[in-house]
Amino acid sequence: MKQLDTIYKYEKDKERQAALQLQTAELEYQQNIDRLSNVGEYRLEYMKRLNQRALQGIDSATYSHFHAFVAKLDNAAEQVQIAIAQAKSLVEQSKSLWLKQRQKVQAVELLREKKLKTLSIIADKQEQKMFDEIATQRYARRNTYS
Repeated sequence: MKQLDTIYKYEKDKERQAALQLQTAELEYQQNIDRLSNVGEYRLEYMKRLNQRALQGIDSATYSHFHAFVAKLDNAAEQVQIAIAQAKSLVEQSKSLWLKQRQKVQAVELLREKKLKTLSIIADKQEQKMFDEIATQRYARRNTYS
């Protein structure tokens, strides 16, 4: 039983580590989604400013500056989308590893339960054997004294 307990503890620790890795990957994925949203909102706000300035009249240098900055925002959005794809892949990989580890833990738990049940049956049989011996001894004493 000690060996099973040791294996159980080891596999349970590995499961906790896998769960932490999954949690970290999910957090990074969500942070990247938030970043993309923020870049998109900032781009939209910047485009609104460009439109307002254009209504008032804008020189070509300022327009080029606005346009270059929007291009940088678009590039940043593309980079974040790449990071999102990588983070999503890492989440899926981490989830798969966690699920495999969870299955190992459940297998060890099942083995432990079977072993405990077997030990309980053995203990019950030993206890019953002891009671049978006591009953047999009482019966034998009663018959020898009677």
